[in-house]
Amino acid sequence: MNEKHKLPKSPPGVPLTETPALQVAATSAREAWRVFGIMSEFVEATERLADIRPAVSIFGSARVLPGSNYYHLTEKIARLLSDAGFSVVSGGGPGVMEAANKGAFEGKSLSIGLNIQLPHEQTTNSYQDISQSFRHFFTRKYMFVKVAAAYVVMPGGFGTLDELLEALTLIQTGKSPRIPLILVGTEFWAGLLDWFYSRLVEEGMICPEDMNLIQIIDEPERVVSAIFDHYQARGFERLPEEHELLLNL
Repeated sequence: MNEKHKLPKSPPGVPLTETPALQVAATSAREAWRVFGIMSEFVEATERLADIRPAVSIFGSARVLPGSNYYHLTEKIARLLSDAGFSVVSGGGPGVMEAANKGAFEGKSLSIGLNIQLPHEQTTNSYQDISQSFRHFFTRKYMFVKVAAAYVVMPGGFGTLDELLEALTLIQTGKSPRIPLILVGTEFWAGLLDWFYSRLVEEGMICPEDMNLIQIIDEPERVVSAIFDHYQARGFERLPEEHELLLNL
């Protein structure tokens, strides 16, 4: 072995397994196996959700309580979407996610939960025809995008904002098809949208036309109508170029 390629000797009193070189090797091995775990998540979720069309992904807070206005509003929107023929996809947890799954579960179409394993807040709700669990946020977010014919974004916190901005970025940059992105709750979202206009548009961070990617609708029936209006001329089947976009997402 070339002298410069030899492993360093273990310091006196330190076991060989604790040498830096072996620690690096062990870490690299764990990282490699983690990549296989991520790949298996992609494969399993893709196979389970392959035939889910058309579907609407609903985002919102895990902290919304049953009986609240946001809960009832989400449940009604999901029920209308389900009865109209849309599968409804949520994060599979409590709050808005539970309301979305409950409304869809009681409707005519599938209720799907993409649950994330978290130390707090995230427990699987019981209103799911298909439940898929994820360890990695990015794998889960990919599936939200992959199956969605539209996004409905209810009031929520950091996680909801992350999903909203991810969807906006993918559509704005042309990395995913342009589909309806509907915010529900005019009063809740008003401050954020004002900031978008006063800072992002005014200072040239985004184009004014980018704001047209967002619709603000509060009435459940109008949410469903807006989605149908988008697809009226072209149908719900994905175009070949849209398939290609999602393959390269």
